[in-house]
Amino acid sequence: MYIGEASKKTGLSIKAIRFYEEQGLIRHPERIGRYRVYKETDLELLILIKEAKALGVTLSQLKGVVSYSNGKVDWGSIKIFLRELRQQLANQLVDINKKIASLDKCYEQINP
Repeated sequence: MYIGEASKKTGLSIKAIRFYEEQGLIRHPERIGRYRVYKETDLELLILIKEAKALGVTLSQLKGVVSYSNGKVDWGSIKIFLRELRQQLANQLVDINKKIASLDKCYEQINP
């Protein structure tokens, strides 16, 4: 599919897709004449990038994770990264819950 359709399917701008390509986060797609042709794997990776950014993952972090082997995305390394990211978020959640409990305790001790 062409970049316009990839943009619609992923919700990313054409400019963002080209930027991710320039940064090496997605492979340079095959071309038919002047047109870039994106495959389903490219879309999956673009959606992953979009979702990871929404979680606060930086592009430089993603650059260290996204790799290709024999022209195919190494999803194994991405799964490891996602598992580690999930653990980091879970740890943050524990810390936030502790802070909320401490705040609740302080609140209860105040006598108006």
